[in-house]
Amino acid sequence: MAGGHTKHHDYHLVNPSPWPVVGSISAFVMAVGAIFWMHKTFAVAPLVFAAGLIGVLYTMIGWWRDVIHEAEHGDHTRVVQISHRYGMILFIASEVMFFVAWFWAYFNVALFPGDAQQFLRADLTGGVWPPKNIETFDPWHLPLLNTLILLTSGTTVTWAHHALLEGDREAVKKGLWLTVILGALFTCVQAYEYGHAAFAFKGNVYGATFFMATGFHGFHVLIGTIFLIVCLARVYAGQFTPKQHLGFEFAAWYWHFVDVVWIFLFACIYVWGYGGPVAGGGSH
Repeated sequence: MAGGHTKHHDYHLVNPSPWPVVGSISAFVMAVGAIFWMHKTFAVAPLVFAAGLIGVLYTMIGWWRDVIHEAEHGDHTRVVQISHRYGMILFIASEVMFFVAWFWAYFNVALFPGDAQQFLRADLTGGVWPPKNIETFDPWHLPLLNTLILLTSGTTVTWAHHALLEGDREAVKKGLWLTVILGALFTCVQAYEYGHAAFAFKGNVYGATFFMATGFHGFHVLIGTIFLIVCLARVYAGQFTPKQHLGFEFAAWYWHFVDVVWIFLFACIYVWGYGGPVAGGGSH
């Protein structure tokens, strides 16, 4: 019986974990709080939402801490890593489809601003795109700056990845620090841009589609920046090696995905959808 628990395979059989239950309950509480808050049903709804959000964040921290612990103890064998890669690829694919929905909503209105079957659309857009009296952002100012910032961050994270493969830990730190700083700078520039927008989210279809698409991308940049900060902390802790750095690899994949989405946003919404100093005279 001494060898009854000896591992004779390359797979990882996970230990019992409280996080699926805790995460499910927390997500349910957060959703209920959000619904009641939006419908203004109960005065305590924001507190219910906050409690659920705290539970979700606690679950994320605890669960990912356990995953890091498993990786440090050799549970993530080459066979297990293949499955993890498949999972990350499917996750990014689902994120791609998420953004496809926002591009679809944007082009649905932009290509057919006066669609006769959508009888309110012509009233909202004036039959042109960008809609009448909407002053869009000049793509060659702040949007171009943010594009250069994000593309540069893609090169620095690639530099850090190659340095990690070569065992150059100092270069890994420098590359990650630059990527995190550039990601934070992108977020600051976007926040400044939002603060100076000549249109609002509410009351016009252009603002709704613009802020939903670019706003969700900005949220993904924020998540990616946190992802990279965690990787930077793990680099300082000596947890990554040239042959064992799956977490860093996934962070790099995610960051490149964010870069690609922004290129499409910049080209489609900022450049193609640019209406000049005062929009409404064009007919895209």
